[in-house]
Amino acid sequence: MKIQQLAIRKIFDSRGQATIEMELTSESGRIFQGSVPSGKSRGSNEAVVLEYAQAETVVAVIQKQIQNRNFSSVQELDDFLKKLDGTNNKSKLGGNVLLGISIAFARAMADFKRQSVEVYLNREFFGSQTFLGKPIIFSNLINGGEHAQNNLAIQEYMVVARSSHSFSETVGKLTAFYKKLGEVLKKRYKVKNLPIGDEGGYSLDFTDNFEPIKILETLLQKENLNQEWSIGLDCAASSFYKKGKYQFGGKLLTSNQLVAIYVSYAKKSNLLVSLEDPFAEKDYEGFRLLMSQVKNKLIVGDDLTTTNGSLIEQYAKDQLINGVIIKPNQIGTVSETCDAIRKAKNHNIKTIISHRSGETEDSFIIQLAKASGAHGVKIGAPIKERLIKFNELIRIYDSE
Repeated sequence: MKIQQLAIRKIFDSRGQATIEMELTSESGRIFQGSVPSGKSRGSNEAVVLEYAQAETVVAVIQKQIQNRNFSSVQELDDFLKKLDGTNNKSKLGGNVLLGISIAFARAMADFKRQSVEVYLNREFFGSQTFLGKPIIFSNLINGGEHAQNNLAIQEYMVVARSSHSFSETVGKLTAFYKKLGEVLKKRYKVKNLPIGDEGGYSLDFTDNFEPIKILETLLQKENLNQEWSIGLDCAASSFYKKGKYQFGGKLLTSNQLVAIYVSYAKKSNLLVSLEDPFAEKDYEGFRLLMSQVKNKLIVGDDLTTTNGSLIEQYAKDQLINGVIIKPNQIGTVSETCDAIRKAKNHNIKTIISHRSGETEDSFIIQLAKASGAHGVKIGAPIKERLIKFNELIRIYDSE
């Protein structure tokens, strides 16, 4: 399929920050979009993000190289774009620019083949027409760290919601739970208006970093959800790692001391099942030690792995992780994202397809989750712009 035209548009993410949306006109004359979110907490190995003015110049260059070329697959287009860029981190053409084009082209190819996006991606990259189960929802209900203006070092306190029935029912329960949590926090802390963090979670000050876990656990039990729902953390530990120590709970801690805290959290809360980025991205021994001491929990890489297939393979073999966050804009193309998912699955690493703190209204990550048979989807709180992704879950899975 040939690309007739590329265009770039400046849009604004959920935090009000400028980002980009790519528009691609196919040979049929139809227009397809791909918008790219932005992340506040970013790993050092993520693809380079170009500012809009520079991205606009780059798109004009790509347009000249790409026009009237025929591409038979997303892989073929992405390989062409990566070769045109010629760098390891997309610093010439920008990971955000290439991803926007790649997503838009995936949608164009799906349209050309008269398939849904998720079916097209499944057949090109995962080689099966069978979709595996329903993903677990990781929903961030209490925000801390770099996503909030409060005293929590841990960045996200999530409800991990399994869906035994329809996603419509699950999302309804999750929305009701979020509202009840707000009522509990207002009463407990005697506040009228609760501050909200970047991803929609409540972001007031707490007694310590464990208290939000206890509050979530108590409410899950009260609402009789503790048999099918649980709790996950995104520690984003690189954000509180300074000069070889972790600034946590008013103390400076070594990796071993932080491991002991996480182990104590797991013992105090039976519902805590997942810890994402519990250590700084280069603290390999911290990850390894936690994996050896905490059994039957997900230890999830994000800043550590940055949706890079080679890094995922390496850290899986080194037994640093058993779960991984997948964010397409960390790596910069759809094909590389799918490669990272395949490599994770080859090493029995659970994949969680994730949003970013600065989200757009694009629901590509939900389509990708369906296509790849993901273990989970990480979306944020069920409000505002995040609802679009929840609604896409309902559309895709409940129609089966």
